[in-house]
Amino acid sequence: MRRRHLLAGLASVGVLGGAGVVASGNAPDALGGGDAAEPIEPVTIATVEAPGSRDGEVTLPAPDRPTFIDFFGTWCAPCSEQMPDLVAAHDRIGDEALFVSVTTEDVGDAVSEETVAEWWADHDGDWLVAADVSAELAARLNVGGYPSARAVDATGRVRWSTSGTHTTEEFVDGIERALDR
Repeated sequence: MRRRHLLAGLASVGVLGGAGVVASGNAPDALGGGDAAEPIEPVTIATVEAPGSRDGEVTLPAPDRPTFIDFFGTWCAPCSEQMPDLVAAHDRIGDEALFVSVTTEDVGDAVSEETVAEWWADHDGDWLVAADVSAELAARLNVGGYPSARAVDATGRVRWSTSGTHTTEEFVDGIERALDR
């Protein structure tokens, strides 16, 4: 009986340890946190008219261009908390990568476009913002929590994948992986 408890305990440690590695964004390829083996199939989604953004559509990840995608929700307190670090990262990266924030909220129905634009302005967002109302992009990029971020290189392969809040330096380091630095 003790042997069975010991084996169950050891298995639990392995599962919890693996979950911690995935949650930190430092998972090896076998756990889904490293570079994507295959390019991500792009999805075209609607953009939101807001500061630094425009009304229209965007294809993500961008074809033939490094892309940084931040997944957020207007209801998400940690998303609000990390906006100053995203603003600073955006300022540092400039036009080297397409920088876009995406909400999976039902913009235009459950949440108005004005609500997203006001949230965006209140948090000093000044880059492209889009709505993945079908969550197709989020599904392709395996987004399971908010905030989450993905840095995708020009070939469409994920080079950095993380969830949770991060510092400016962490964002810049992650984006630079997609820039092949």
